[in-house]
Amino acid sequence: MSINTVHSADGQRHPPVYTLGLLLSLYLAQGFPAGFMTQALPAILRQYNVSLGLIGLSGMLLLPWAFKFLWAPVVDGYYSPQVGQSRSWILPTQLGAAALVATLALFDPVRLVEPAVLLPFFGLLLAINLLGATQDVASDGLAVRMLDRSFRHWGNAVQVVGYRTGLIVGGGGLLLMLGTLGWPLVFVCMTGLILLNTLPVWRFKEPVWPHVQATAITQHRPSLWSRFYTQFGYFWHSTQMRAWLGVLLVFKIADGLSSSMVKPMMVDMGYTLEQIGLLASILGSAASLLGAVLAAWLMRYMSRFAALLSFNAFQAVCTGLYAWAAWHFAQQGVASTWLVYGANAIEHLAASMALVALLTTAMDYARPERAGSDFTFQVCMMTLFGGTGHLVSGYMAESLEYTTHFMISAVVGVLLLMPIWLWKRQSCH
Repeated sequence: MSINTVHSADGQRHPPVYTLGLLLSLYLAQGFPAGFMTQALPAILRQYNVSLGLIGLSGMLLLPWAFKFLWAPVVDGYYSPQVGQSRSWILPTQLGAAALVATLALFDPVRLVEPAVLLPFFGLLLAINLLGATQDVASDGLAVRMLDRSFRHWGNAVQVVGYRTGLIVGGGGLLLMLGTLGWPLVFVCMTGLILLNTLPVWRFKEPVWPHVQATAITQHRPSLWSRFYTQFGYFWHSTQMRAWLGVLLVFKIADGLSSSMVKPMMVDMGYTLEQIGLLASILGSAASLLGAVLAAWLMRYMSRFAALLSFNAFQAVCTGLYAWAAWHFAQQGVASTWLVYGANAIEHLAASMALVALLTTAMDYARPERAGSDFTFQVCMMTLFGGTGHLVSGYMAESLEYTTHFMISAVVGVLLLMPIWLWKRQSCH
């Protein structure tokens, strides 16, 4: 029996509760600052009269998540055996992120429109994203090593649930609490939550993995250059792998185009930050939790291809609901609350389902001895071009208006289903 599974009375294997609980805590800690970045920050900046173009460009703060594959081999290859391969990186990065989040409490949000205040604020957020991206490399490697292939859909459901719950607290929850607790106390609370979620990995005794034992016996550790060459060559060595790269590169483009403009649209419709926090960020993130569990259950009966194609098609269609909400507002001059928040919830559910399908398939392509690097490389390829959609989204929405912008996003999502078909054809050969 492997260290990452247990047998139940019915003879089936299930991942132990502690393993899933540990992964839940790791992705919760990531989700708190990420929720602020992706859910709360666009609404806050718009509330304080920052332009849509600059809000779109704030996506550049997420660049560490797109380029973390560049230092992923370092995370996989350099660590303290006494502390553990993953714990050596998770503990210092989470503690560092907690310290930087606490520093955010010193800023005055009213002055964010001033470049002298906004630039150091963005610099701090960039540093938080750098630490979070590095922690993610180590966490993903730990998840791949601890979960058998047959349980990875549940492991990724837990990952999405933990991360999305963090988004709820760091995004919608933060917007809700700003009005009552105030800016400084909100970030002190977020710091405490990050530290609280560090306790499980602090107490976790990480196993010595088989590939680490082999390295210790042979006393041979590949050079950093060899690690880079081996990793990148692996994802380019066959037609099937190149087709899979095509899926990764286009996966988040439509989502990047649409998601960053949802909260600014709500602000322009007249909703307050508290309303956005309660009805959009929290309701939408709660729907994404349901989507993660639903996807994991459905993937028990579906192939990886069927899940990827159907869940992504569902998300593309749901993106068009934002265009309907924007058109209704343009025609009536009053937003339909049911339409706006219904579209937000359904699209979040679909996006979560699509993400679980992709991450589960990505784990299948990750080699155990390079789990962090392989999985990270795939996630980075997914976010790299998706980030370009985020960057141009503000300018598109300003020039085309929200209705046309979201219609284009939906059409792009449908067109980008083609690489999934091409990957399936190559996988059959």
